[in-house]
Amino acid sequence: MLKRPASPADLPKSVPLFPLSGALLLPFSHRPLNVFEPRYLDMVDAALRGDRLIGLIQPEDSEEESPKGRSPLQSIGCLGRITHFEESGEGRYFIILEGITRFRLVHELTVMTPYRQCTIAAEEFATDFNRQWGEGAVDRERFLKMMRDYAEFADIELNWQEIDNTGTADLVNFCCMVSPYGAAEKQVLLEAPTLEQRAETLIAMTEYEIARGGADGTAPLN
Repeated sequence: MLKRPASPADLPKSVPLFPLSGALLLPFSHRPLNVFEPRYLDMVDAALRGDRLIGLIQPEDSEEESPKGRSPLQSIGCLGRITHFEESGEGRYFIILEGITRFRLVHELTVMTPYRQCTIAAEEFATDFNRQWGEGAVDRERFLKMMRDYAEFADIELNWQEIDNTGTADLVNFCCMVSPYGAAEKQVLLEAPTLEQRAETLIAMTEYEIARGGADGTAPLN
């Protein structure tokens, strides 16, 4: 089995693209995906035959979940590696992508495959390969307070023992991925330059949602 890339130097120059609106993947986090469109079934087949890498990226227009053709894409996505794969009898795949690193889309290739491919650059995101990078700058207590406030606001239960045992970077990234915000907000979280800024951005979004919900007496539909 191929090893997980450990630095930008380990990455291929080009990767297949999976444009998907509202889907956020961050380094060392895991995103389950149900794959059923023929073009993406072909993409998964090719990835499994090769390095198992797929670039998850959002289209600029979030009206369509996964637009056909060469619709404009965001400039930054996240490279994922297939770590789990299941095939159903209905012509569907269930996969889990582990986030490797963010990347900048350099140039989309002209290819014969039904799925899109591009050249990428990830040197500016070299710290993404360090799982704990930036943890010391995050105000963990403030972040946990945000989680407690939101849990009370949305009437959800959290496993605090598991949370206490989770590293700060993993906790911040996981919360960003499962947050109930839209495509534009997810892109802002993806592009946050540091872990601290990502945490503070999510806190600000959540505080605003709680304040807005408290003002009109409604809670989010999660």
